[in-house]
Amino acid sequence: MIESKVTVYGAYWCPDCRRSKKFLGEQFIPYRWVDIEQDLAGEAYVLEKNHGKRIIPTVVFEDGSFLVEPTNAELAKKLGLKTEAKKTYYDLIIIGGGPAGLTASIYASREGADVLLIERSGLGGQAGITVGLDNFPGFPEGISGQEFSERVTQQARRFGVEILQAVDVEKLEMEEGYHEAYTSDGRHYHSRAVLIATGASYRRLDVPGEDDYIGAGIHFCATCDGPFYKGAREIVVVGGGNSAVEEGLHLTSFAEKVTMLVRGDRLTASRVALDKVNEPNSRVEVKYHTVVDAIEGQDSKLKTLKVRNTKTGAVEELHPAAAFIFIGQLPNAPFLKDYAELDQYGFVMTGHDINHGKETMSMEPLPFETSISGIFAAGDVRHGSIKQVASAVGEGAAAAISIREFLRRSEGVAVS
Repeated sequence: MIESKVTVYGAYWCPDCRRSKKFLGEQFIPYRWVDIEQDLAGEAYVLEKNHGKRIIPTVVFEDGSFLVEPTNAELAKKLGLKTEAKKTYYDLIIIGGGPAGLTASIYASREGADVLLIERSGLGGQAGITVGLDNFPGFPEGISGQEFSERVTQQARRFGVEILQAVDVEKLEMEEGYHEAYTSDGRHYHSRAVLIATGASYRRLDVPGEDDYIGAGIHFCATCDGPFYKGAREIVVVGGGNSAVEEGLHLTSFAEKVTMLVRGDRLTASRVALDKVNEPNSRVEVKYHTVVDAIEGQDSKLKTLKVRNTKTGAVEELHPAAAFIFIGQLPNAPFLKDYAELDQYGFVMTGHDINHGKETMSMEPLPFETSISGIFAAGDVRHGSIKQVASAVGEGAAAAISIREFLRRSEGVAVS
């Protein structure tokens, strides 16, 4: 377990406390949470630091310094995160610092492109909060998600990629033939090409305790994290759709029993998957009309799920080795709405799925190119992606090669 170097003093009802905790979590900064309404020593500490005033959140750092009611920008500055680029114009702007974005940045920068990468959360994306990667080629003993992310980030910086953190892109526009990215801090940057690699976010339960145990018993990928629970007595799966059922069946390879918690009165998976669940020896138990009200832990690990039957009101406690949440994904691309072509769920359409090429360039769109010429997409945010780290890395590399071809073509047009 990584030692916490930041302590957040606050209370459960405080919105600024939740915001600070969310910011630290997004940046993968380990922190200790002290609820001053439950911890008298914590309350006394806050009063001492604030000259008798009960002001929260009070965020204390490893060197003993502290911030009171800090903005996200103040937290970013204190943590030494770079939030402003050196220049205004780049060959390529990559939005998103997960495996796809970082890999593309390495490929593009290594070939001489001037690359700016903008990440709103922690570098490494979803991979950064994965307990371990046992199925990524080249690491026979496996590697932690955090270490993998750190290595790829270090490699990108080695090739001169400029990286901004804690910066969100709010919209894209065109200006005099350049793509223009507007950021949440009021700045904007220009580039000849853009890669959207913002990934997708797993839908959360939004119940007390969920954020505290992500990666420590709460997971969103059975392929990634299921093997860590081999021999477990029970694993819980939350959700009733196709992904939940298929992943639940997969988890029976590791646990003696899988308990599925379904909000509705039925599963909505494919007939084949349902037949497997209903087999006498499937080792899957389904609880219908059931929701999770709270998640609790002990020694920094998941211990208890407090669940409730919405039909009868009955409550009970479950004590699984882990809980996997499969209630859908949300693509991180709201800034592309009404700009680029998206599918019905908001994922970015690319390549043969769009048709801008014939109208604007007298040619088919390049692989991974979106409906906007010069804007590409790779990784989990892209329609049709597999949503695995290895495939995201591959898409990032392939997208970088398409971007190289686009830049070559655009240079040819400019010369003529």
